[in-house]
Amino acid sequence: MTHFAVVSPPFPSHVRALEALACELIDRGHRVTWVAQADVQRLLRDSRIGFRPVGVVTHPPGSLDGVLGRAARPGGPLGLRRVIQDVSQATAMLCRDGREALVALRVDAVIADQMEAAGGLLAEALGLPCISVACALPVNRETRVPLPVMPFGYAEDDGALKRNEGSTRVYDWLMTPHARVIRGQAADWGLAPRSSLADCVSPLLQLSQTTAGFDFPREQLPAGFHHVGPLRPPPSNEEPLGLPVAADRPFVFASLGTLQGGRFKIFHRIARACRALDIQLLVAHCGGLDERQVAALGCAGATWVTDFAPQRAAIARADVVVTHGGLNTVMDSLAAGKPMLLLPIAFDQPGVAARVVHVGAGLRRLPALAGTGSLRQALQRLLADRAYAQRAAVLGREVEAAGGVPLAADLIEEALAQQPVAEEAELA
Repeated sequence: MTHFAVVSPPFPSHVRALEALACELIDRGHRVTWVAQADVQRLLRDSRIGFRPVGVVTHPPGSLDGVLGRAARPGGPLGLRRVIQDVSQATAMLCRDGREALVALRVDAVIADQMEAAGGLLAEALGLPCISVACALPVNRETRVPLPVMPFGYAEDDGALKRNEGSTRVYDWLMTPHARVIRGQAADWGLAPRSSLADCVSPLLQLSQTTAGFDFPREQLPAGFHHVGPLRPPPSNEEPLGLPVAADRPFVFASLGTLQGGRFKIFHRIARACRALDIQLLVAHCGGLDERQVAALGCAGATWVTDFAPQRAAIARADVVVTHGGLNTVMDSLAAGKPMLLLPIAFDQPGVAARVVHVGAGLRRLPALAGTGSLRQALQRLLADRAYAQRAAVLGREVEAAGGVPLAADLIEEALAQQPVAEEAELA
């Protein structure tokens, strides 16, 4: 039996994916303990997963709501700066308090989300095997591949290469506070110099929720990198849709994810566009809207409005999925062979949308600029042109065959079986 520690950002979509992997490992006889600020425990659904709270002083109970709220609506430059500060402070806290926690727990290996640098730093400092998991787009850098947060396509000419180079410089400048934390912690622990998330990934094993066909062409991925596809629990664990969807009219499922689910104005334009096309619309706002807003969406044209819907069941029934471009929703849509209308808002969503457009499985519109007419035209095009669904189906077969949670667990067990027995970690 191996005792794994999970270190990840406190965002619900990341927790969901890593929890599915954790449950598979537990089913195989392993032990898993989540190491995070106290509020993250409420996001875990399986009681078999252990939990070790850290950061009680700097990240006390009740503080996560503010972090999630700022991430959901970063606003202008000042808001973005605050989000970067939140990320930096979380990494500093996990490094500061996580080391003692991992030693006390006597863990054997670390499962580290690529978006949280502390996981890779802690594992290396303690001499523990590390498994990096890309719950969002992989952070591995290549000159022809734009950073995950960028909306650009694959670089195929000198102009695009210069664009990637320039945008990377701007991104690294914005992330200076985070880079400062990473550099300082690496120096304090006597590790090789580093400054970015890409510098903190595991040299042993890296797992990605993407597939090779979905991502832009890659030429420099390490031997230990594996596309395993979506990390999800078995489909049998999800409820059926349970809605009286008429078979003679198109059906659209719209979700902007947990963090962006409160974007009422976007949902309102989607509802009006669907009413103009006589489309049945299910909106899942993930608890982001109040009763008045829910009623207003019904008046605008939404057929059903709910907080949470059984996502895979809703996507399976949909003719088109309208999404913010969250990787979980996009991979689920591809697995079901569904075309998408993407409205990217933040984080890696612009990069995910760029990849969907690149493979021909959907259309992209900028949320701030997409009026009802633009959304109506895009939906009409996706419904009329079967090529989008056909391309989504091709990618869907690759996603379905990727291996998912079982393959990820196999790869983890195989990688650890090849590692020498490590000495017990001690505090420096």
